[in-house]
Amino acid sequence: MKRSHVLLAGFFLLFSSLPAAAQISIDEVNAEPSDVKFHDELKSTSVDVDYFSLARYRAERAAIRKERNDLEISAGLQGTLTSYNDPWISVSGGDNSIALVASFNLRHLFKKNLFSIETKASAKLGYNRMKVETTNAENEPVSNGVWFKNQDEFVVWVNPAFKLAKNWSYGSTFQFRSQFVNGYKSRTEQEREHLKSSFLSPGYLDISLGLTYKSPLAKFPIAVNISPVALSAVFVESSRIRSNSWDSNKPGWESYGLASEGKTSKYEGGSSVEINFDRTFGKTGYLRYRTTLYTFYGWITDVGQPHKYNDYNRYLDAVQTWEQNGSDPELKPRLAIHPTVRWTNTVDIKATKFLTTTLSFQLYYNRAQNLSVQTETLLSVGLTYTFKNK
Repeated sequence: MKRSHVLLAGFFLLFSSLPAAAQISIDEVNAEPSDVKFHDELKSTSVDVDYFSLARYRAERAAIRKERNDLEISAGLQGTLTSYNDPWISVSGGDNSIALVASFNLRHLFKKNLFSIETKASAKLGYNRMKVETTNAENEPVSNGVWFKNQDEFVVWVNPAFKLAKNWSYGSTFQFRSQFVNGYKSRTEQEREHLKSSFLSPGYLDISLGLTYKSPLAKFPIAVNISPVALSAVFVESSRIRSNSWDSNKPGWESYGLASEGKTSKYEGGSSVEINFDRTFGKTGYLRYRTTLYTFYGWITDVGQPHKYNDYNRYLDAVQTWEQNGSDPELKPRLAIHPTVRWTNTVDIKATKFLTTTLSFQLYYNRAQNLSVQTETLLSVGLTYTFKNK
């Protein structure tokens, strides 16, 4: 290569590595502001971060109430009517009669966190109208239709509790029982001197404190309440009932286990056990069985009771001797306290949504009132309506 060519190539590389610069001169710049317009198709909306919806609040509160509350209400009316004319009665016999029974049941359960309170209330009131033979002022026999009650009871049961474990809780149980209207000795004896029961005469109050176990099995919904400490009380507020006699000439105050005619109540301390079972069978709930077994033993009161007799015949002999020796209240013989048992059973068979057959059986044993077991059975068909919030 020629030397001149090498020199040209070197100068070319040298000038290409140096920075290049240019100078531009501006004769006139227009600095006056001009309006710029933008086309916006979106509509602006102001947003309040503290927005409150009353409708949404009410809906949320309603949902919470429904979740925490379980409510069931049922009411029913059952009755039978039997009627014969005089020729039928004269040939085949019979008696015109009417029987009516009204019932009401309520169950409410409230739950919040570990706390729950269950309330149950039930009431029954029934009357029969039958013909009875009486005498008029001239001592002549006459036949009259007389109304006489066959069912009369209301029960209020409350159980506040706190959850202790998965199926266990601890709390207390309050139960009160009484009746609505007056009860008399018989259909033909319905005067004031024949009165044997009325509102709060008698009245029964049971209070217990202990543990409750509830079965987690849907097919066996049993609840057992065990109360080491319990109170059982009887009230007879009517002085007329306390003084009347209807049970083997025994005064009313003694028939209800009171200490004397002047006493209106009796309290016993001890322990109690209560078992509840309530199950509905079938997808449509055509069959429902409810049972409650309650037993109370007043051992706390029985321990400190003076002049106590376990044998009933010896107790009667001691009472007779006590009456002959002056009837000192401090020396009065007392019958040892025996366990009280109350067992109620109800079977509801639904033919339709409103037509129900009800079979109820009740067993009651209270030796302070009667030495024998008391039982009651009722079979009725009638209209029943049930409301549930779930």
